[in-house]
Amino acid sequence: MVVALVLTLSLADGSVQVSFGGSFIADPLSVMLKSAIYIFALFVFLYSRPYLKERNLYRGEYFVLGLFGILGMMVMVSAGSFVTLYLGLELMSLALYAMVAFNRDSSAASEAAMKYFVLGAIASGMLLYGMSMLYGVTGTLEMFEINNQLLRAGVAHPLP
Repeated sequence: MVVALVLTLSLADGSVQVSFGGSFIADPLSVMLKSAIYIFALFVFLYSRPYLKERNLYRGEYFVLGLFGILGMMVMVSAGSFVTLYLGLELMSLALYAMVAFNRDSSAASEAAMKYFVLGAIASGMLLYGMSMLYGVTGTLEMFEINNQLLRAGVAHPLP
């Protein structure tokens, strides 16, 4: 986490950089949010260690799942398109579903993971439906283009 934080801060030059056809945006806000995520994740990994050891759950999969969740957060923070935002959300969610069921011997953990998965699937479907409605109205899934179209339509504050 510390190395990733140092790399993120050292590669940031304060300008807005758009890549992958507008799907990925690196700007000062995303650098600040990524830095906060790295710091919080470091504390989570440090403080979860005694908890996991106490319950005999201290395995490497926990950290891999945590890192995939963090990767999903990083993708969401830099998303410039609703498709990229959705991919980051699903990457984070799938890692969290597995973390809920991490205690394989607990029937409560398995039940909670299944309920979380079903609820997440319903929420994901509703989110995709909303995105498809936005696409139908605007013809794009790029956030800046949707904002510009709303401004041209006379909406005073489209993204407060």
